Amino acid sequence: MAEMSYRTALVTGASSGLGRGLALWFGRRGVKVYAAARRRENLEALANEARAAGATVEPVELDVADADATLARIRELDAASGGLDLIIANAGYGQETSGKRIKWETVKQTIDVNITGAAATLCAVLPQMVERKRGHVVGVASLGAFRGLPRNAAYSASKAFLHTFMESLRVDLRGTGVSVTCLYPGFVKSEMTAKNKFNMPFLLETEEAVERMGKAILRGEAQYAFPWQMAGVMGLVKSLPNALFDAAMRKAR
Repeated sequence: MAEMSYRTALVTGASSGLGRGLALWFGRRGVKVYAAARRRENLEALANEARAAGATVEPVELDVADADATLARIRELDAASGGLDLIIANAGYGQETSGKRIKWETVKQTIDVNITGAAATLCAVLPQMVERKRGHVVGVASLGAFRGLPRNAAYSASKAFLHTFMESLRVDLRGTGVSVTCLYPGFVKSEMTAKNKFNMPFLLETEEAVERMGKAILRGEAQYAFPWQMAGVMGLVKSLPNALFDAAMRKAR
């Protein structure tokens, strides 16, 4: 597939990690990027770094956990920018949710950010994109979407939602001029994974992961799971019968 071109883009979760990297990656390629996140000071630092590189990144203070405000703000940006060409729902939240010690507050925050917030981000201007017959929506899921991983009930389920949501959108939007991509990163160095107390196989540097994701988006990939080693492992795990999966997870835990 030929590489796509964009004039404008919105990236959520842009104050750090993959979101910050993607905002810079597209900004350096001539795209006007609206970088959305809660931490204004981080966004200002990002905008300054982009400016020094000759790129345009505009800070947008936004908490995707407030879905209604997110929907309204993205629609405002769409109107003000002359139409957003690319929306990347990257903002994510992940904390342990072991069934033995589960906390509703953690589950709710995961749902508010990873499910409701992501859906609001993606839905905000889809009708306008369809009307314009151009646009690209991207959801950042996870390899953890493929099975319910130990101590990650809320996180795995939230990414499984995004996987299925993006798949249905892709089928519905075929032929409209609007493209749909779902990304499935494995372990990537970030503020969130720095809290993990377990081994993270095939751990990628943020810059390498951003490069892979950016290129997959430009190619218009429907789905892109990486790194291939971890994607292969999760593909195998996905196919395991429940009895074997449960036994393997008990051992891994």
